[in-house]
Amino acid sequence: MSETIKHSLMFAFVGLLIILDGTTSYGIFSGTWNSALGILNMGLVSAIMALGVNLQWGFAGLFNVGIMGFTALGGLAVVLVTSAPTPGAWSQGGVGIIIGLILGALTIVAAVFVTKNMATGKPRMLVLAAILIGGFFAFRAVFDPAVSGVEAINPALLGNLGGLNLPVLLAWPAGGLLAAGAAWLIGKTALGLRSDYLAIATLGIAEIIIAVMKNEDWLSRGVKNVVGLPRPMRKEIALQEDPGFMETVTSLGLDPVIASTLYVKIIYSLLFTAVLLALLWMAQMALKSPWGRMMRAIRDNEVASEAMGKDVTRRHLQIFVLGSAICGIAGAMMTTLDGQLTPGTYNPLRFTFLIWVMVVVGGSGNNFGAVLGGILIWFFWIKVEPMGTGLITFATSGLAEGSALKTHLLESTAHMRLFTMGLILLLVLRFSPRGLIPEK
Repeated sequence: MSETIKHSLMFAFVGLLIILDGTTSYGIFSGTWNSALGILNMGLVSAIMALGVNLQWGFAGLFNVGIMGFTALGGLAVVLVTSAPTPGAWSQGGVGIIIGLILGALTIVAAVFVTKNMATGKPRMLVLAAILIGGFFAFRAVFDPAVSGVEAINPALLGNLGGLNLPVLLAWPAGGLLAAGAAWLIGKTALGLRSDYLAIATLGIAEIIIAVMKNEDWLSRGVKNVVGLPRPMRKEIALQEDPGFMETVTSLGLDPVIASTLYVKIIYSLLFTAVLLALLWMAQMALKSPWGRMMRAIRDNEVASEAMGKDVTRRHLQIFVLGSAICGIAGAMMTTLDGQLTPGTYNPLRFTFLIWVMVVVGGSGNNFGAVLGGILIWFFWIKVEPMGTGLITFATSGLAEGSALKTHLLESTAHMRLFTMGLILLLVLRFSPRGLIPEK
């Protein structure tokens, strides 16, 4: 069997799993298209994240463990671009916040300038101390009152600056740009580190990004969340109030509530598929280009590449920014799908390590493998809990109802997710260590 046919059958198998989930009420399958489309949509978003990580690791060997932070920045971009401006926020403190941030940035720039241009010694230390201490107090004097003014505006519902009230589809590339900008700043500092130190640095910076989003209410409402974000299509309630839609649904004999939900999810599936295919095409073109071959040469032997005159650090920065931008786009798409930004839900297990499992299982260095791993692993991530419930119920069928052991085992089914991910990863590493679709 040729590799093309084998890989096509793998994608067909994943498609069959999703179809069975929509049509069959047996075992782990729910028998509703609502559930199946929900898995498909998040699987497509996860595949895009895996594609971004595969660019960094598969193309350049960069071990980025800060995927969560770039995904969260993509979600933040949706708030900043699509939500309506909070009435009175800019007059109450918005301008002061911007001025305060500029003062903080100028303080950092001045400190860096002095460090680079003054000779080492006591005078430089005194100048640096004066700049940092003076800049800190100036920043706080302007920033704190401005933040208090903004967060005092109807804090139960608002309390933030809001956004630009632009079309939601513009938020997806904006999420990529915001993540790319953060990646550039991080890369300029961290890409000179060894791979293990780079992993620690990116993980720490991702936690800092989440901490800022949780605590700066003026920016993202913190743990109070931003809800009711715009969508690229009409909402379910609007569809149910549309006479034309209702007439079509009635003629087909469908329930209006279910039909409107399916309609919205199908539109999302089409949009997400279009974005995934576009990014996959660009990644494939990059992989086959001289630039892609150079990146893999750097990955395989940095010393030899430097000897050939390649600027390894600059190329690493390029690929780090590109991969992070793709993760930012995926984060913006996910927030649009949810209709809300919830900073408290971002955690390394879901938004970093699960994505790495997708890349490793699918096939590091192969873009199609990353896509396959993204959708397949997400399907099992959602379905292994009901699978575990069924298995434990069957295994404990001989025990009396109310048995302490049976109750404990049934309450532990949530841990089946972690067990199954570890099992899948071990099986793949044992029998196909290069992934389901290996790099060519």
